[in-house]
Amino acid sequence: MNKPVMKRRNPFYVLIVMALAIIHLQGCVVAVGAAGAMAAKVANDRRTVGTQLDDQNANSAIAYHWAKSDALKEEANLQADVYNGVALLTGQAPSQLLVDEAVRLAQEVDYIKKIHNQIRVASPIAATTQANDIWLASKVRTKIIADERVPALQVKVVVQDAEVFLMGRLSNLEATAAVDIARNVSGVARVVRAFEIN
Repeated sequence: MNKPVMKRRNPFYVLIVMALAIIHLQGCVVAVGAAGAMAAKVANDRRTVGTQLDDQNANSAIAYHWAKSDALKEEANLQADVYNGVALLTGQAPSQLLVDEAVRLAQEVDYIKKIHNQIRVASPIAATTQANDIWLASKVRTKIIADERVPALQVKVVVQDAEVFLMGRLSNLEATAAVDIARNVSGVARVVRAFEIN
């Protein structure tokens, strides 16, 4: 009776399988880490979980209303950020008429209890300016995280054309400290408070 012949695996094949397994495991670790960070943020937020979800839904609803307007879609650069039922509208539109339309459409979202209209009458900013805004927002967040006076998880940082907008539910002392930190970041042109004061 013949013995079955065992095929020897190519060492290169074994290395590829091992590398794929390691990459897969690293992906799982990253996913678990990201999920853990998200859970910590949700748990430490001063808003209830329900309010956080309502805020996200309201954000999407405003974007949906804006997307139905061809003029806003084609001519404006708009951003909505909702925190605890308060909407911050930022960006640029080439006329006051379009700014008014953006605000009116945001007001159609029932959940919104207050609107901070910070849309500027101007041409939409260039991609290079938007990239700088992302970098600037990152610098502001880093400074806020490093400062013990401000509960960093309670502050939302929005940057448009080097203007920094700060949202969140803070005490007056915390809000003042956050504004002070943002004002002293190189490249910031102006800081606008859109806080709810506890």
